[in-house]
Amino acid sequence: MHATLPLLEATDFPPLQRALLETLQVNLGYLCNQSCLHCHVNAGPTRKELMHRDTINEILSYLAQGNIKTLDLTGGAPEMNPHFRDLVRGARTLGIKVIDRCNLTILSEEGYDDLAAFLAEQQVEIVASLPCYLEDNVNTQRGKGVFHRSIEGLKKLNQLGYGSTSSGLTINLVYNPQGAVLPPPQAALERAYKTHLKEHYEIQFNQLFTITNMPIKRFGSMLISKGLFEEYMTLLRDSYNSDTLDDVMCRSTVSVDWQGYIYDCDFNQMLDLPAPLDQKLRTHISELNMIDIEGQPITVKAHCYGCTAGQGSSCGGALD
Repeated sequence: MHATLPLLEATDFPPLQRALLETLQVNLGYLCNQSCLHCHVNAGPTRKELMHRDTINEILSYLAQGNIKTLDLTGGAPEMNPHFRDLVRGARTLGIKVIDRCNLTILSEEGYDDLAAFLAEQQVEIVASLPCYLEDNVNTQRGKGVFHRSIEGLKKLNQLGYGSTSSGLTINLVYNPQGAVLPPPQAALERAYKTHLKEHYEIQFNQLFTITNMPIKRFGSMLISKGLFEEYMTLLRDSYNSDTLDDVMCRSTVSVDWQGYIYDCDFNQMLDLPAPLDQKLRTHISELNMIDIEGQPITVKAHCYGCTAGQGSSCGGALD
């Protein structure tokens, strides 16, 4: 069932242009130890796509030019790429901030026992998915036993200093709605998360990011199978907030797929909509240093309403 096909048609979403490029978001592959219902990547334990060492080296070469401030690593479970640690070390040596989008359960997988300590040692900022603070909701969305393993992962990170205001080690949590609805207001939900996790589990974290589910890949297929796709798209369009346009992540970020090709965002990557840089069909990371991307157009389609609905939504949470 092709949830993405309706989104590839013409859209009335307003045109966007790029601002200064500050963040390189790199998808290290679709291999993951989980298969979450809201996953827009269709990641899972059977996926074989993983970024090769040559591409890792090309990314480090690009980062060495000194223009990028943040390297944002995602997947799948990005830590399952065998070159993950080399990329992190290389970026940190260059003085670049590194974000690891961690599912928390990877910290208790066999062979990853020292992962949390490595992340702390390299002062990696962690963005961890915890779509609810209630056990039943998390297990329904992400799989049986995931909530308990996530809590254990958070405790391990807290013991290393993550979440403490004095440690300099940042961990932010991510909330995704369970169904075809928009996230609630971020500030109020963050207070509820902090209160519940502290009182019940002695867990602390820095911020909560609320992220709207994108109607593509696995989540999009679920919407179509339940007859909710058009209803959800109507909700996104009707909730459009023009105040979010200046801060949508695609203006200051490019997304790099596991083969090294450039997209305007992770969602366009999943829809195979390459960034139209210098009117090229596809641009590789090895060519990016030859292009001035500021002011260049961004590919927009109907799914972009997911980033501008309500408070707005980005990889860093609400925009408005």
